[in-house]
Amino acid sequence: MNEPTKGKTYPWKKQKKAYDEALKYVYNRKQGTVTSFKTPWDKLNDAGVNGLEWHSMTVIGGRPGTGKTLIKDQIIRESFEHNKGHTINILEFSLEMVARASKVREFSSVLGKPYKYICSAYEDNKLSKEDFDKLYAHSKKMCDADNYPVDIVETAPTVTQFINIIKQYMEKDSTMHQTTNKNGEKTTVKTYVNTIVTLDHSLLLKLSSNERTKTDMLYNLGEAITALKRIYPIAFIILSQLGRHVESPERNENGKYGNYILETDLFGGDALMQHADMVIGINRPAKKNIKFYGPNKIQIADESVLAWHFIKCRSGNTRLSFFKAEFEKMEVSEMDTPPMQQNLSTT
Repeated sequence: MNEPTKGKTYPWKKQKKAYDEALKYVYNRKQGTVTSFKTPWDKLNDAGVNGLEWHSMTVIGGRPGTGKTLIKDQIIRESFEHNKGHTINILEFSLEMVARASKVREFSSVLGKPYKYICSAYEDNKLSKEDFDKLYAHSKKMCDADNYPVDIVETAPTVTQFINIIKQYMEKDSTMHQTTNKNGEKTTVKTYVNTIVTLDHSLLLKLSSNERTKTDMLYNLGEAITALKRIYPIAFIILSQLGRHVESPERNENGKYGNYILETDLFGGDALMQHADMVIGINRPAKKNIKFYGPNKIQIADESVLAWHFIKCRSGNTRLSFFKAEFEKMEVSEMDTPPMQQNLSTT
């Protein structure tokens, strides 16, 4: 409730307050005291507001094997490097992959060597002592909670439990301080630490007693995140599945518009779409034997090429961008848009 008047409260606020909040926000951004969260990729940052704004939700959707978790892991791994000088907490809901496996994938990126090498799966090429020592040193550095505050939830919660965990997490580092307005009146204000919350992935949350389907749960999740991001300076990164229909043969013929990931492809449709500030659909065309992608017949060189469809950008323009998934090193890098092939058969 807002605007107390003679003992009463109302469910609205004067537009002056909204103007005051907006002016304060743009002034603080101008002064550099408020910034967005920088990701490892300029293309993603440009699709946002020079990064992902706090109090926002980004949904990354894709079929299995398109690199969703790879993208999320790299964002977390490089978050402190790309946001130096800023205090950030990270809370991961790692529901698809055990935390240990995620860290072994990180080791692969640290050494720039295959996951199987890290796990000594090659009989004639076991993990060397020198490389193990590098991983030990990396682990020791990353376990410094003051410099790398990352926490992990591995047990799948319901949406209600998800809300309660986040509230508990945000409140634990909150601080109280007093401010004085221009009339000399003092007010006590609570501040929170900017926090990245990742969910891998949305369909793995448990159903509660009042939810009959996964779609019901996703609608509740979207509403919950919208409520949470109004209160807390959180940038949510939610991984989601696409519907199976994107695997149909007619969607994967060379050079067809159906190659593209559309907003209707996101599992649950509007359940998350309407609440999201950015929605990205990830496709890996060569995995489906697509050599000429979309109606412009963009040439796909190999299975490393990822097409990122920025389906919804609340603060920017929708677009199609290309990236390269280096699965051997567990990294994703930007690449130029491949050339378009004109006047060729699409068969």
